[in-house]
Amino acid sequence: MPKLFLNPIGIIRTPHKEPKGTPIQPPAAKGAKGTIEVFEEFVDGLKDLDGFSHITLLFHFHLSPGPLLQVAPFMDTAVHGVFATRAPRRPNPIGLSTVRLAGIDRNILHIEEVDIVDGSPLLDIKPYVPRFDLRDNVRTGWLAARVERLDTTRDDGRFAQ
Repeated sequence: MPKLFLNPIGIIRTPHKEPKGTPIQPPAAKGAKGTIEVFEEFVDGLKDLDGFSHITLLFHFHLSPGPLLQVAPFMDTAVHGVFATRAPRRPNPIGLSTVRLAGIDRNILHIEEVDIVDGSPLLDIKPYVPRFDLRDNVRTGWLAARVERLDTTRDDGRFAQ
């Protein structure tokens, strides 16, 4: 299969200057505000985005030192397959985060509840639509007994090496 190349469409700016200490999911990032600078050639793609309260961002884990197929994720000490986690050390280091869209000023998106490290390259934006994105009868695997730890769990630097 041929290699796949992605070009960033923008850059994400946040108060989180390094992975360590960063919230690990948007619900734990209350009060964290940021901006996205969408590159000029993609501004026309923002038409009508202002009608959505939340957007899903696909971004590059640009500080990830490389893939691991098994990891001990932030909310556990046991080792799991990377595809059963949201850890940043992935074969394709792509992050996914649904944030609140607070406003748009031409090519600058103002976002809230952001759990992304400053300077992350933005790969794509999709509108969050509950009817499309929420599911019933969901199983959450090993995380079921640990989700209550979300609000107090931060990146502790374990994936920096």
